[in-house]
Amino acid sequence: MNEAPANWHPDPTGAHELRYWDGSQWTEHVSNNGVQSTAPLAAPAPTDSKLDAIDSALTIGNEGDPEKIRTQVRGDGMKGAGLTDERTGGGTLFTEPVLVVNQKAKIIELNNQYGVFDQNGQQLATVNQVGQSAAKKVLRLVSSLDQYMTHRLEIIDLQGTVLLRLTRPRKILKSSVVVESPSGQEIGRIVQQNVIGKINFSLEAHGEVLGSIRGENWRAWNFRIEDVAGNEIARITKTWEGLAKTVFTTADNYVVQIHQHSAEPLNTLIVASALSIDTALKQDARGLS
Repeated sequence: MNEAPANWHPDPTGAHELRYWDGSQWTEHVSNNGVQSTAPLAAPAPTDSKLDAIDSALTIGNEGDPEKIRTQVRGDGMKGAGLTDERTGGGTLFTEPVLVVNQKAKIIELNNQYGVFDQNGQQLATVNQVGQSAAKKVLRLVSSLDQYMTHRLEIIDLQGTVLLRLTRPRKILKSSVVVESPSGQEIGRIVQQNVIGKINFSLEAHGEVLGSIRGENWRAWNFRIEDVAGNEIARITKTWEGLAKTVFTTADNYVVQIHQHSAEPLNTLIVASALSIDTALKQDARGLS
């Protein structure tokens, strides 16, 4: 299944101005100053290992700095969520009352990567984008078409065990995220309801709506999570990473306050919402739709 529409894009080899992407691979058709011709991929497109090296080299900062995390949780204003929640949790992704989701800061992002921490800076899990081919990474490097592609995330604990799998299928306007168990069994879905105004999602499982996520401003950075009766049961707050990182990197950071843990599968969908909201929205021109 094609992941991005066919079109002309900057030649990944650098030998020509544009090269034609046919929806699944780069072709021999090139264009220079509006004049089309053919040329084989004389210089091979970057391989997975080379692209991963680029991705790693352009990663800066430390998303797990405990002092930074404490500021994110307890600080006021844009830098923090202003929380005073002193409840202790069970020490796992699904039992902590506060989760801090920090994206790895990259000048150019080829793979989405996040660290997940408790309110004291103890790491609970990592979130990694998986399943991207080298061709898709190159397309992401030279264009913004990744917003239309399928995105797959794996949530892994510190022992390397997969806890959840999240898939945001390719889309045109509205996003959805399929939440699956480690074995691939569907737990539920996070489904975008609108594209104009404050963005809202429904939390669904087995054809039933269990709750919702409601954007609190038009840029959709902060969200309240409600149960089906409209009661707020959790809150997602974006924290400001500083001017330099905002301007020059891709990093986004979120604090998630879970007021009370709900029955399954709603509890898992709440956690999945915190880990996937950035992927669902940010790929759309940095969160505007």
